[in-house]
Parts: sequence; structure tokens; C-alpha cells
Amino acid sequence: MKLSILVPVYNEEATVVEVVSAVCAVILPEGMAREVVVVNDGSTDGTARVLEYFKNDPLVRIFHQPSNQGKTSALRRAIREACGDFLLVQDADLEYSPSEYPRLLNPLLEGRADVVYGSRFMGTIRHMQGVNRWANVVSNITFRLLYGKNITDINTCFKLFRAADIKGLTIISDHFAFETEVTAKLVRKGLRILEVPIVYEARSEAQGKKINWPKALGMYGAIIRFRFWN
Repeated sequence: MKLSILVPVYNEEATVVEVVSAVCAVILPEGMAREVVVVNDGSTDGTARVLEYFKNDPLVRIFHQPSNQGKTSALRRAIREACGDFLLVQDADLEYSPSEYPRLLNPLLEGRADVVYGSRFMGTIRHMQGVNRWANVVSNITFRLLYGKNITDINTCFKLFRAADIKGLTIISDHFAFETEVTAKLVRKGLRILEVPIVYEARSEAQGKKINWPKALGMYGAIIRFRFWN
């Protein structure tokens, strides 16, 4: 078995080496191999330069987009390039810790789920701004009302899929709407999504957080769009 960890990166010069190094070092279940698929989404800082640190690392495969096309585009590329049996999304900042991987993997390996989400709202949230918390709550409530599925954290980065399930989806969104489009389509396919609690360390815009209100509204709109249109 192999786990592909998908790392979309845009202007994360300060954190990406630490994150990828942690991904490479985390202990996985016995017998599970790994690859780290990094997609540099047209970064304009020193991200491409610092990623050279991994150029001879056999676990890390790095791809460069010619321009910034958004997180969803970077993840589409990473999904296409991934070779693993399971695919897990990992942001390139320090908000989500790779130490949570065993907790995410166990339900899938035990056959208790088809997809596993790491839920911030079932676990511990540190430093999240009130407006961001409420935006997530509204999204979760809207999703439950429209889809009849109670998911506490549809916008979490930590999403773990079987390769065949995620590669079988046609993903068409832009920017950050990957989270809501994929969740909507997985639910409509009848796949079992199980959530496990995680620890989340939110960062501020000054620290490099990329989400803004136009992108957040795009994520929210995708909940409605993919309920009524494919």
C-alpha cells in the first residue's frame, strides 16, 4: 500500500520545507509506503528556490505550475500525478500537523469508512478568528440542510480518499472551492465519510493565510451549485 500526500503550495517560502520534512518523517502504519506530491502553484516568492532542498529526495516529487491558478487547480494536478492507493491533502502552512495521519488512516484501513475528514470542530481549534469560525459554521449548516448529511467540517484541509474514488471525480471549481465541490460529489455518490477530531492551529492574514471573502463566498456558492447542478 502507498499513501500519496498532496501538498498544494503558493507563496509558502517560510513554512514549506518544515511541512514537507514533517510529512516525510511521520510514522505510518506498518507496510505503508509514501510519496509526497508537491505542486508549486506559480509562487512569486522564494518557494521554488527552497523546494530545491528536496530535489534528491526519493520520497518527494515536485511539479511547478507556470502561473498561479488556485488551490483547486494545484490539487487537480496533484491528484493526476499521484501514484498511491490513498490520497491525503496537506496544506503547506503549519495549521495542520502530519502527526495526525495515523488517526485519519485507521478508519479507512479498518473498512469503517470510504473517506475520512479531520474535523477541527470535533477536536481543538486554536487562534481561529470569530468571523472565520462562523463562516465555517454557516457552511456546515447549509450543507446539512441541502444534502441531509451532518458533516461538522466540510472545509477542512485534511481529507483522505481512496485513489479510485477521488480520481473518478471531475473537479471543475476554482480557488478554494475544492473542499465544498468534492464533499458534495462524494455525498451524492453515497460514499461513507467519517470524521475524526484533529488539532488545528489557525494563522492570520499577516502570517500568510490566503483565504479572503470573495474566495470564501465561492466555496459557499459551490455548496448550492453542486446540489442542484452537476
